[in-house]
Amino acid sequence: MKKWILAVGLAAVLAMPVLAATTTWQLDPNHSNAHFVVRHLGISNVDGQFTKLSGTVQLDDADITKSSVSATIDLASVNTRVEARDNDLRSDHFFDVAKYPTMTFQSTKITKAADGSVKMTGNLTLHGVTKEVTFDVTGPTAPIQAMGGTRRGAEATTKINRSDFGITYGAMKVANGSLMVGDEVAITIDLEMVQQKPAGQ
Repeated sequence: MKKWILAVGLAAVLAMPVLAATTTWQLDPNHSNAHFVVRHLGISNVDGQFTKLSGTVQLDDADITKSSVSATIDLASVNTRVEARDNDLRSDHFFDVAKYPTMTFQSTKITKAADGSVKMTGNLTLHGVTKEVTFDVTGPTAPIQAMGGTRRGAEATTKINRSDFGITYGAMKVANGSLMVGDEVAITIDLEMVQQKPAGQ
């Protein structure tokens, strides 16, 4: 009788679904990039990037909506290929890096549409102001073994209005009625992440 009970118990355990463990990934700063584009005088685009960023991704492959992302960008690392412009962006005209050295993002909700696309909503803090933004996410890619670890990639895009974050310098209108520096800023984050091994492995 005892053997029969044990057999039934074992069968029940084996029939239970296996819960996928959440894995931890760190952004590889050497192969990740935050890129932005803003209109200038209403006639052209000026683009730049932040070369220093870090972050952690808690990834649940079985249910992407249970994943989470946190990221930090060093605003002093801005690079638009023009030193004078970069210094102006670092000044209190724009980012004011002496007072607000970083831009941070913490996801609060991730949703998956029927077509497989992913949207990531969270709190973006810039210039001392926190606003909710939503990124359109492509990825993550399938994992590969490279450079001594397991790696994946993803791309996240969004648009923000800089005035929502109290950055209004250069908002005067020019002859064609456009702003000298546009309000809308397109942001793209290309990231490569490396899986972190659990403690003790």
